[in-house]
Amino acid sequence: MNRECDFLIIGSGAAGLSMALKAAEHGHVIVVTKSTISKTNTAEAQGGIASVTYPPDNFEKHIHDTMVCGSNECDPEAVRIVVENAPDRIKDLVAWGVSFDKVGGRYELAREGGHSEHRILHHKDSTGREIEDKLVMRVKEHPNIEVLEHNFAIDLLTQHHLGKLVKKSTPDIECYGAYILNLKDHKVFTILSKVTVLATGGVGNLYNVTTNPPVATGDGIAMAHRAKAVIENMEFIQFHPTALYNPGERPSFLITEAMRGFGAVLRTQDGKEFMDRYHSMGSLAPRDIVSRAIDNELKSRGEEFVYLDVTHKPDEEIIKHFPNIYNKCLSIGIDITKEMIPVAPAAHYSCGGIKVDGNGQTSINRLYAIGEASSTGLHGANRLASNSLIEAVVYAHRAAEHAASRLDSLTLQEGLPDWDYEGTSIPEELILVTQSYKELQQIMNSYVGIVRSDMRLERAFRRLEIIFKETEELYKTSTLSRHLCELRNMIAVAYLIIKQAKEMKQSVGLHYTIDYPVCGDNAKEF
Repeated sequence: MNRECDFLIIGSGAAGLSMALKAAEHGHVIVVTKSTISKTNTAEAQGGIASVTYPPDNFEKHIHDTMVCGSNECDPEAVRIVVENAPDRIKDLVAWGVSFDKVGGRYELAREGGHSEHRILHHKDSTGREIEDKLVMRVKEHPNIEVLEHNFAIDLLTQHHLGKLVKKSTPDIECYGAYILNLKDHKVFTILSKVTVLATGGVGNLYNVTTNPPVATGDGIAMAHRAKAVIENMEFIQFHPTALYNPGERPSFLITEAMRGFGAVLRTQDGKEFMDRYHSMGSLAPRDIVSRAIDNELKSRGEEFVYLDVTHKPDEEIIKHFPNIYNKCLSIGIDITKEMIPVAPAAHYSCGGIKVDGNGQTSINRLYAIGEASSTGLHGANRLASNSLIEAVVYAHRAAEHAASRLDSLTLQEGLPDWDYEGTSIPEELILVTQSYKELQQIMNSYVGIVRSDMRLERAFRRLEIIFKETEELYKTSTLSRHLCELRNMIAVAYLIIKQAKEMKQSVGLHYTIDYPVCGDNAKEF
């Protein structure tokens, strides 16, 4: 049963849901999400959301910290847009019911790596869950918003589906909606929309060690790439320095950066501090520096984890600020008030994505991208901690306003074909999908990780080419499934990461290669 709407929003994290609430004041919104509405990267975010709130902090300090952390590869205009609009978007979240921790009537602000001031608003150590829960509640109450859970967006509809040749150089490519796979009955239907929004989150599951939930497979970026949108900065994949080292658990449990802001210290397994040898900010250095430092220590010592030590802080304060982490560690036999936490880096965030302007518009007309799937220019070569959630709600607001302003001039496109099932059947050997999935993750972890080289990238590219050809053959002859579609998307995104990493002939921010010199304010040879 084909559907129509004013706004089609693909993804249900902070970006997608906050835009849905804004857009619903102007028209009918359909939110499509491939799992349940709350199964998102947002829900897993622990640390908080960055915004200038009280003196001595100010906009210029937040801008400076963002630019320095991003190795000055950030778009200054995007940085200013997010920083200066952050306080108003915090007010939106509070109005929607989000509760941030307070002490004595004032917000209790935390500090994280790369920040010169305390500016992180938080809800204990589960800020993302608090934001997601309150947004979900508001979305479900809104009469103009329809949520389709367990529905997978397969491909965007453009002139290509009207029989026209579409290339990246084609002027005025337009998006008319998307093909959607109902994961319960395995039927594909069409949603036609005046405006389409990609809010599909990150790419962490390209790696076999990640803090991201299983839904983070780069679907929006892959769809936009196939539709010939501009994709940029994919080489900048951020590894969070401190994921709980607990072999066999996937995704890795995140140990928030706020714990280091609270005073936790990184130590090698023999108990020695080491971050002062790598950066003047020690354990609170930017994430790219901390991850590479840990990676260097592990490789040079032949070990698999370092320790994060918070035992010197008062027990009651540790439990009060980090109840989620305390209980998680206790469940595997670690009392963080008395014992150090074993940690290691894990793939965490994509700083690049679908290139957008200041209103979240992509290079394709009527198509917007917001949140981690987008590349606004805010993060540059390395994201400043807790800038992601605020970017999501700032650009969701701007995209909603811009799209609403042109809604009356847009019409639904007619004449688009239904999905073609001809020549497809249920694959007899699903092992082909699951094995390729594992191979892809191993390739990315081994060759396209924290430290890279020309040889590693070339080897990754050649290995990926084999998996790509095998998967495309399977895709053409198989009825669709979530895992097959995700694998296809992950291959496309891996290709973009490797290709753009090969084109970067210097080490900057999160792209560190042993074959080229280090550049930027965070420059440090390892």
